[in-house]
Amino acid sequence: MKSPAFRPRNTERARELRAALSPAERRLWSYLSRGQLDGHHFTKQFQIRHYYADFACRKQRLVVELDGHSHNMRLKEDAVRDGAMQDEGFRVLRFRNEDVMENAEGVLVVIRAALADQPSAEREGR
Repeated sequence: MKSPAFRPRNTERARELRAALSPAERRLWSYLSRGQLDGHHFTKQFQIRHYYADFACRKQRLVVELDGHSHNMRLKEDAVRDGAMQDEGFRVLRFRNEDVMENAEGVLVVIRAALADQPSAEREGR
């Protein structure tokens, strides 16, 4: 079996982004970190191509993105970004910052459902 091509990652940029989380990102991370969400491991600011996913569950190939007010003016750019992540085999969920701040439990219900519905990368042979 051919191994995937090595793709260098900009770990310094990822570290910078991790250190500058928004309040909504911090709140969601408090639920996703350390396998707290049904044992699923998430990574913050995971690089996919030249984009950084807010949160990614690599095993389940799921990306969770949080959108602030500026995303309303970047719908085309977000669609291209989502497409690139989907081309790499990831499913993308998007939530508004307000959703996390006002209804975190509802956001977690949607993420749990997506994780339950998503076949793992191991079962897909990735």
